[in-house]
Parts: sequence; structure tokens; C-alpha cells
Amino acid sequence: MYLHKVEGPRSVSLPDGSILTRADLPPTSTRRWVASRKILVVRGVLYGLISLSEAKQKYGISDEEFNGWVSLVAEHGVEALKATALKKYLQP
Repeated sequence: MYLHKVEGPRSVSLPDGSILTRADLPPTSTRRWVASRKILVVRGVLYGLISLSEAKQKYGISDEEFNGWVSLVAEHGVEALKATALKKYLQP
């Protein structure tokens, strides 16, 4: 079995005791960003699995988009990342 050499850790422990690995992250071809994929990227960056610059390059997201995800999760929880709930959580 061949393991691809990567910079940084292969897995991290989350506060709830679960393990997040690079294999759990969404594929690089992701175009449809559902809440479950967004939170995986946010957790991956916040807990040190991947760097922000690596996430931006890999997934083609901007600083504003990522920071928006982080602030929504911090203020309202994971439910705020759902596209159908976006109006409820964003201020005019």
C-alpha cells in the first residue's frame, strides 16, 4: 500500500472525541457546497488538519467565503451553513 506524503498531520482529534482525517475532507472537485461539506473544511482548518491557504487553493474558496462560514458557525451553529437557512442568520 502506498501512502501519499503530505505536509502536516494525517488526522486530528476533535473536541467531541471524534477523529477527522484527510480522507474525510470533501473531494477537490466539489462544486455543490452543502452544510456537511462546509463544516468539514472549517473543522479541518480550525483544528490544524490543513492550512487555510491549502483549503483555499484546493477548494477554490475565498477568504471572505471561508470567514463567513466560520462566523456563521460561531454565532449560530452548523445549521446556519444550510443554504435554505441563510436568510434567517444573515443581517441585512
